[in-house]
Amino acid sequence: MMPKSDLTPPARTGPVLRARAPLRLGLAGGGTDVSPFCDLHGGYVLNATIDLYAYASVELLEEPVIRFEGADQDATWEGTPDNLDAVDPRLALHRGVYRRVVRDFCGGRPFGVRLVTHSDAPPGSGLGASSTLVVAMLHGFVEAFNLPLGEYELAHLAYEIERIDLDLAGGKQDQYSASFGGFNFMEFGDNGHVLVNPLRMKPWIVSELESSLLLFFTGVSRESAHIIDQQVRNIREGARAPIEALFSVKEEAVRMKAALLKGDFDSFVDSMRASWDSKKRTASSISNAHIERIYEDALQAGARAGKVSGAGGGGFMMFFVAPEAKPRVARALAAHAGQVFSCHFTKSGSQAWRVR
Repeated sequence: MMPKSDLTPPARTGPVLRARAPLRLGLAGGGTDVSPFCDLHGGYVLNATIDLYAYASVELLEEPVIRFEGADQDATWEGTPDNLDAVDPRLALHRGVYRRVVRDFCGGRPFGVRLVTHSDAPPGSGLGASSTLVVAMLHGFVEAFNLPLGEYELAHLAYEIERIDLDLAGGKQDQYSASFGGFNFMEFGDNGHVLVNPLRMKPWIVSELESSLLLFFTGVSRESAHIIDQQVRNIREGARAPIEALFSVKEEAVRMKAALLKGDFDSFVDSMRASWDSKKRTASSISNAHIERIYEDALQAGARAGKVSGAGGGGFMMFFVAPEAKPRVARALAAHAGQVFSCHFTKSGSQAWRVR
């Protein structure tokens, strides 16, 4: 990798494409989308996309030069197709996407490109940031080459790049939420079966949920891969208690879906509490003393329920709070030196457009 000061942008050719994909809140069922549980028992996940995004810019180049930039990580790599193995590890997702596009859609013929990305949330946030970034990059190439990929195909390819090509631990929900957008109830089964069921949410229910949710960023999770590995090991070894806990997590996804569709927020709160209790039993490191202190302080300040979004160990937590109590809960959360966010949902999945 050359020093940044030695790099100069290659000559431009053709159009510049941009894409963005929304991050998501995992409302219920997280962990049941991870193999081998979903392959053996089926998984249910309820999630919703929010107005935080991952972005990608694709600029095709005349020269056989490849330039990857992770703008929010201050990571840059420039080289040729024959030395892709030297890519900065922080840009491994960029390399994985590029290689699959070359292999699957360009007949194995490399092309010059400048691929620049950034995200509104860091990897390990619990909002599906890494998978969403892959979807955004792929959608940029879909627009650049007019590729025949719909929502399912886009999400499946993103899943393969992360979980198979790059051997990164994780589940399947993030790619599909980024591709489809909105509120979705997702079903996962064996042989790669995925069914995305968009929910027709009444506007007042969405507004009440937005008014009642607080997000708190505790810091980037360093535990997610470890947690997922532990869950996978528990399933393969037939550990009874964690497997039973995952079945409970799965059941709560069904219960929470029904509560949301009816606008029954008392049942929603009960389900969130039960889901968090069950999720903590699926792996020992999902929660920790820091997370538990935050949770208890939020409840003491008036939150009715809460949980971690994502694998656990850190990242974003969400709390259901009566709107009039939100300022008090926000002050209690701010005392833990994290960031407090309001929540706004989006209806659209990944999008791409041409700049020139």
